[in-house]
Amino acid sequence: MKKYLLSFALAFVSLTAFAQSDYEKAMKENIAKVETSKTAEEYTTVANNFHRIAGKDENNWLPFYYAALANIQKGRVLMREGKTQDLDFIAGQAQKYIDAAAHVAPTDNAELHLLTKMAYSLKMMVNPQQRYMTDGAKAAEEMKIAEKLDPNNPRVALIKAEDTYFTPEQYGGSKTKGIEQFKDALAKFNTYTPKSALEPNWGKAEAEYFANGAKK
Repeated sequence: MKKYLLSFALAFVSLTAFAQSDYEKAMKENIAKVETSKTAEEYTTVANNFHRIAGKDENNWLPFYYAALANIQKGRVLMREGKTQDLDFIAGQAQKYIDAAAHVAPTDNAELHLLTKMAYSLKMMVNPQQRYMTDGAKAAEEMKIAEKLDPNNPRVALIKAEDTYFTPEQYGGSKTKGIEQFKDALAKFNTYTPKSALEPNWGKAEAEYFANGAKK
């Protein structure tokens, strides 16, 4: 009987390790795709991939996080293309994943507050003049929370730099100040170490691009 129980236990451990290995492989492959995707369609595919991964482990916040991030990046692509009519829906989809992640993530997760900030910014871009005091104000508040929770987070610095760089000067923006902030973000990236290979670590390439004075 003891021999049977031992064999069963070893088999269970082996299956668990195999499943964990498959999970990490799928996560790493799709995290890489978040960095390399360019089109809205590619981001949709990646978001769907993370949705499926999340369905297999609903107690892990990271698949939900990356599904939200992929949706936000999809929205940012459409925004740059002037296709703002779907941004409310996309931001809403991202927020659903953020909320799901928040249920199982460590308390006061700066990364989730930053994504929420980015989702509100997408909603604002549907009509910036009308939504600046609503969605824009909510975005600013989420940014403050993220920065307070994790002041050395390079992604917080990166998104702040984006806001400064791309906001028109008449509304307080500045490309010169933005580039300096991108340099600050890059310095933080250079000293930043994620908690694990699967934790958020995106954004350094963009910081390098703008810190070198490039313009989009």
